Amino acid sequence: MAAGLVLLIGAGAAVASTASRGNEGAAAPAAVAASPAAELKLGYFGNITHAPALVGVSQGLIAKSLGGTTLSTQVFNAGPAAIEALNAGAIDATYVGPNPAINSYVKSKGESISIIAGAASGGAQLVVKPGINAAADLAGKKFATPQLGGTQDVALRAWLGQQGYRTKTDGSGDVAINPTDNAQTLKLFQDGKLDGAWLPEPWASRLVLQAGAKVLVDEKDLWEKGEFSTTVLIVNKKFAAEHPDTVEALLTGHAAAVDWLNAAPAAEKATVLNAVLKESAGAALPADVIDRSLRNIVFTVDPLAGTYQKLLQDGVDAGTTKQADINGIFDLTALNSIPGRDAPGKKTSAQGLGKD
Repeated sequence: MAAGLVLLIGAGAAVASTASRGNEGAAAPAAVAASPAAELKLGYFGNITHAPALVGVSQGLIAKSLGGTTLSTQVFNAGPAAIEALNAGAIDATYVGPNPAINSYVKSKGESISIIAGAASGGAQLVVKPGINAAADLAGKKFATPQLGGTQDVALRAWLGQQGYRTKTDGSGDVAINPTDNAQTLKLFQDGKLDGAWLPEPWASRLVLQAGAKVLVDEKDLWEKGEFSTTVLIVNKKFAAEHPDTVEALLTGHAAAVDWLNAAPAAEKATVLNAVLKESAGAALPADVIDRSLRNIVFTVDPLAGTYQKLLQDGVDAGTTKQADINGIFDLTALNSIPGRDAPGKKTSAQGLGKD
């Protein structure tokens, strides 16, 4: 059992061990013993940036690691909806973008979630109509993001602010941003009702290759070394405290899925991912869309913790997050306890923002 999760048990699951002063003879309630969960409810999106989830579920890697724990899944369009389900107890863990995870942590004063691993870096772009050539062309234009407060929504609002534009969460401002389901965004762009969108893969590639959009901003160009977190794996803190062994098993399956993605031949990887996307969305993606999407993404268990202070500030600048101390948002102890991942040079760092 990972040491960090043992500490969570002490903080979240233990009950008082002394009898009340008014009833000295009464037996003290016993602490709840940690045990594997009967069921793990896991969320993820039908995006290429969530490929570790798509592979981990479809190839049985996560279910195999869970052993006797039943795996059930739910697919979401964007992060805030997944966070809402996690906080309501409808799911226990989810793949999500970093900004909704930060927002949940801040709103709950650190009580709601822990980021337990990374999943993907890269794979997000601002794509626009061909006539738009620079930031100076954006005044009065209409844009879409997957959901208000989502990672791409925050990225667009923060970037526009740096260009001198004001945006408001109600859709008004110098540039209008209307959070929209990704599939609807594609249709609206094709119909000429949108000027652009900041999207994760495969949707950025779909607008470029299927709707004639062009890339105005590749988000990797905004980050040092081109590295930024697109998808992480988070868990409800209460669930982690009660079922640390289940969390470790989930991480083992997740790490196996990331390893598979980094080792599989490109053609096999595309075939597996497209089969999963066809099952969830009802239609396969063209080969060029899958190929372009995969070229833009790095799959990694490292959540790139060193980028999170900037992600927090972007959320504050975008008006979707309050300034706060996010020390403690990471618990990477279970990830680093997976055999072989605690070797020199392989340990994943929380960069002072939690346990590793």
